[in-house]
Amino acid sequence: MISLEKKMKFQPTEVLRPLLTEGYPDSMFFSLSELEKLGFGTISRLPFSIRIILESVLRNLDGSRVQEHHLRELAGWKPQGERISEVPFIVSRIVAPDSSGVPLLADLAAMREAAAGLGLEPASIEPLVPVDLVVDHSISVEHVGSPHALRLNMEVEYRRNAERYSFLKWADHAFKSFRIFPPGTGIIHQVNLEWLARGVHQKAGITYFDTLVGTDSHTPMINGIGVLGWGVGGIEAEAAMLGQPICFVVPDVIGVELTGVPGPGIVATDIVLTVVEALRAKKVVGKFVEFFGDGAARLTAPDRSTIANMAPEYGATVAFFAVDENTLQYLKSVGRTDAELAALKAYVKAQNMFGIPARGEIDYTDTISIDLGAVVPSVAGPSRPQDRIALSKLKESVQAFLPKRETVNVDTSRLQHGDVVLAAITSCTNTSNSRLMLAAGLIAKHAVQKGLRSAAHVKTSFTPGSRVVSAYLKDAGLEQYLNELGFNAAGYGCATCMGNSGPLAEDILAQIKNEDLTVAAVLSGNRNFEARIHQAIKSNFLMSPPLVVAFAIVGRIAFDPDSEPLGKGSDGEDVYLRDIWPTAEDMAEVLPFAQDAKNVLSLYQTTAEENLWQTLPAPKGDLFTWTEESTYLQRPPFFDGVTRDIPKPSEIRGARALAILGDSVTTDHINPGGAIPSESESGKFLISLGVEPGEFNSYISRRAHDRVIVRSSFAHVRLRNLMIEGAEGSVTLHQPDGKRMSIFQAATQYAIENVPMIVFAGNEYGNGSSRDWAAKGPRLLGVRAVIARSFERIHRSNLVGMGILPLEFEDGTSAQSLCLTGEESFDLPGDLSEVRAGQTFDLVIHRRTGDTATIRLRARIDSAIEETYFRHGGILPYVLRDRLRNRTESRNRHAP
Repeated sequence: MISLEKKMKFQPTEVLRPLLTEGYPDSMFFSLSELEKLGFGTISRLPFSIRIILESVLRNLDGSRVQEHHLRELAGWKPQGERISEVPFIVSRIVAPDSSGVPLLADLAAMREAAAGLGLEPASIEPLVPVDLVVDHSISVEHVGSPHALRLNMEVEYRRNAERYSFLKWADHAFKSFRIFPPGTGIIHQVNLEWLARGVHQKAGITYFDTLVGTDSHTPMINGIGVLGWGVGGIEAEAAMLGQPICFVVPDVIGVELTGVPGPGIVATDIVLTVVEALRAKKVVGKFVEFFGDGAARLTAPDRSTIANMAPEYGATVAFFAVDENTLQYLKSVGRTDAELAALKAYVKAQNMFGIPARGEIDYTDTISIDLGAVVPSVAGPSRPQDRIALSKLKESVQAFLPKRETVNVDTSRLQHGDVVLAAITSCTNTSNSRLMLAAGLIAKHAVQKGLRSAAHVKTSFTPGSRVVSAYLKDAGLEQYLNELGFNAAGYGCATCMGNSGPLAEDILAQIKNEDLTVAAVLSGNRNFEARIHQAIKSNFLMSPPLVVAFAIVGRIAFDPDSEPLGKGSDGEDVYLRDIWPTAEDMAEVLPFAQDAKNVLSLYQTTAEENLWQTLPAPKGDLFTWTEESTYLQRPPFFDGVTRDIPKPSEIRGARALAILGDSVTTDHINPGGAIPSESESGKFLISLGVEPGEFNSYISRRAHDRVIVRSSFAHVRLRNLMIEGAEGSVTLHQPDGKRMSIFQAATQYAIENVPMIVFAGNEYGNGSSRDWAAKGPRLLGVRAVIARSFERIHRSNLVGMGILPLEFEDGTSAQSLCLTGEESFDLPGDLSEVRAGQTFDLVIHRRTGDTATIRLRARIDSAIEETYFRHGGILPYVLRDRLRNRTESRNRHAP
C-alpha cells in the first residue's frame, strides 16, 4: 500500500529554476521565492537560518524520510508559534576533530564487525555524506620559547599517538567518504573557514547551500561567513553520516541587532565577550541566533566568525550572519576562485538572502539590541566565559576573590597569589582573526623595542589555528618580536584552550602546590572552566591576543593598565599599555599581509612535519584488527548483545544517587579532557597495564579505550558532589552502608548489586564541549537517568543517544529544595519502552526515616526520532537495526 505522503501533491520540480551565473553554468536551484508564490507561507520574512533548512527539506523531499507536511510546517514557521513539529535536516557535509573523530571511527569499525556478524557486508557501513576529520586536539605544549618548539612538540605528539594515527590512516583507506587532515594542519574551525567551506555546493546540476554539523561545539564559527552549521555529539553525527536525517524541533530564533561603531582600540574579543554576557542573560540556550543591523553589516567576516565561534558560551545552537560583500572579500582573501564567488553571490541573491538584514525585515521570536559603541576593553573569568569584566575593573574584581597578598611581587622569584604563570595565544576563536593576531604582533614589536620582556615565571606559548597565521606574521615582520617574548609557534592545533597546556616548570608547580597558591592563566580562548587549562591553576581569564602579550609582560592578574605600568623600558622609564597599543595607522600598514591568498593555497597542500605522517605504518582492509594489549584502541562495547529485536528496559526501582551536583556542571566535570593524574582511577588502571605516568597522554587521547575512559567519568578534580560536604573530585557515598569511595568504585559495586543509578544536577547541566563520552561514560557506569533543573542542548541529546533518560524538575524543585542527601532510594514507575516526548513521570523518594515523597518530572525527550532512539537503547543500535531492516526490505522487493 502506498501512503498518502508518497503520493505528494506538490512536486519540488515545480520551483526548480535556472541559476544565471558564470560560476556554475547550466545549473538549476530550488527557488524559495517560487515556493512562497505557491502559497506555502511568507518565506521572505523567515529568519535566514530557517530558510536554509527549508531549502534542504525542499530539495530532499521524497515522501519518505522527508515528507510534504515537513515542508509546509517549516515554511509556515511562526515567530511565537508552538514548537512541537520536528523537521528532518539533511546536511551536505560533516566535520570532526580527532578528539571525537577517533572514537566515532572506532564506533563505525565496531559497527562493521557487528554488521558482519548479523549478515551484512562490512563495507556497507559507510558514510553517505562527506566527512572531514582534522587532527587538531592532540598537540600538547611540552616545549615552548624556542625555534624548535614546533618540531619537538610534534615528535612527542606522534610518539604518544602512533596507535591512534595508524588507526586514522586505516580509516582513510577503509572509508571512502572520509578525508583526514593530518596533525599540523590547524584547528578544525579555522581549517573550515579557510579551506573547507564553499558557501554553496553544486551536484548533478543543482546548486544548494553549504550546510554541515560538526562534532565540536564551536562548529557555529562557520556561521560567520553565512554557512549554516552547528555542533552535535559524535553519536548523533554517526547517525547523520549513515543516512539518518538530523531530526529536531525547529527552535525560536532570536534576532540580535548590532548598532553603533566600536570605539578606538576595541577589538573583536571585547565585542564577543560583551555578546556572550548579554545573550547568556537573555537565556538563548537551544535557540537559533541571527545578527542584523548596521553594526553587524560593518563587521568584517573574521570578526563575525569570532562572535559565532562562542555560540556555545552563550548557549545558542546557531549564531548566523548573512552573506554579503564582506563575506565575499574574506573568501577571496583565502583563495576562493572568481567563479566560486560569482556562483555564491548569484545563488544567495536568487534566494533573496544577500546582505545583512536591517531592522524590521525579518520576523524573529524576540530581539535584543547591543550597542557596539558602548563596548569597552574586556576580559572574562575566573572560570566562566560569560563572566565579563571591564579591563578597568579587573584589578578590583581580582582582589575581591584572591587570598590576601603579603607583598607586591616585584623582583622576587617567589610566587604569590594572583601571579600569571601561563599566557597562551591559542584557540580558533581569536587566532583565526587576522586583526587580532596582527595586533598581538604589533604590541610585541612595540614592547620589545622599548626593552620589555615576558615575566620569568610565565610560561608563554603560541598555538594558532593554522600555519597561515605564522606566514602572514612573518611576512609582516612581526613573528620575530613574538618569538623574543617567548611566543614561538609551538603547534597548530587546539592546545591550551582544551587542556593540553603541557607541564609548568617543576619549581613553579612545587610553589603552587606547597603554598596552595591561587595563580592565573591568561589565554585567547573560548573556555576557562575551572581546572580545564591546567589542574594546578585555579583562575583563568579569557582575553584578546594583544592583552595576553601584555599580561605575560606584567606577570600578574591584579593589574590596572590605566594607572600601572607594564614595567620599565630599557631607558628606565615606565611603559604603559597605551604606549605600546597599536594605532589604526599601525594596523592599516600590516593588514594587507593577511589578505594574500597564496598563503592559504600553498600551505594547505602540505602539513607541518608531513614526513611523520607519510612514514607512519597503517593496516589495510574493511575490518580493523583490534589488539588486546593496546592501551589506546579497544573495540567499543556499544554493540555487544545487540540483536535484531528491540530490547525492553526494566523499570527503575530501588535506585541510588551516584552523585548530587549543583549548577553549571560542564562536560569537563562529567568527563575531563586534560592530563590524567596518576592517582585517578584511569591513572591507576593505566599503571596496571604497564603504562608509565609520563606516557599517560591526555584523557582525550584515550577515548577509544572504553575501560580507561569509563574510569574518567565524573573524575574532574574540581567536581563537587553535594553528598559529601567540602569534598572535590571523584568521590561519593555507597549506600546503604555510607562508605566513601570513588564514583567509579561505587558504580561498579552498584552494578554487582543490580542497583540502578541516578545522577541529580542543577541548572545548565552538561554545558561546554560536545563530548559524547560525557554520555557514553555514565551509560557504561550504569546510570539510567539524569534528573536536572535544566540541560544544555548537545549533552541532553547525547544522553538520549546513549539510552539515558534526561528528566527535568518542575515548578522550581531541585535536589536542594527536596533536601536530598544521597541516603535515599528512588523509584521511577512506568514503561520506559514507551516513553513519549515531554511525558511526565512521578519520582518516588524513599527516605532513610521511612518517609516517602513523590515529585513530578518531565522527560526531556523532545522529538519523535528521540523517542525511537531511546526505545532502541540509543542511536548506535538503532542505526544498525535500520540497516538490517533496509536490507530485508530490499531483499523482499526483489524476491521472485
